[in-house]
Amino acid sequence: MLTEFTPLPALAGGMLIGLSAVLLMAFHGRIAGMTGILAGALRPIAGDWGWRAAFLVGAIIAPVLVLAVSGQAVSFTNVVPVPLLIVGGIVVGIGVSFGGGCTSGHGVCGIARLSSRSIVATATFMLAAFATLYVARHILGAF
Repeated sequence: MLTEFTPLPALAGGMLIGLSAVLLMAFHGRIAGMTGILAGALRPIAGDWGWRAAFLVGAIIAPVLVLAVSGQAVSFTNVVPVPLLIVGGIVVGIGVSFGGGCTSGHGVCGIARLSSRSIVATATFMLAAFATLYVARHILGAF
């Protein structure tokens, strides 16, 4: 299965992600790592919950806004069985705990700050993703 090549929407999306990360850092001094934002929203601290909730709500309703503005739904196809998605989510959650953050926190924000820890973490994420895809496609014959 190939992913459709959509450079302009990808560029626009990347710019919006970067803009949101810059604005969050500028106005709140916080890194736009989704797992950190979610964890903080689930364990609210006085004065800290509002911006986290707003950020998460924005991430959830963004596809609805894209549909309203463009008339095109954000396409999503799930080719992986739900039990494997659940196992994958658990493994990612464990990795986030050990890695000190998620791909968005390290890859988007950490690399932009030239954090050596984030550069190593992002390289590790990418190598693990390449290895997983290789095993899934070429050894197990999935996808």
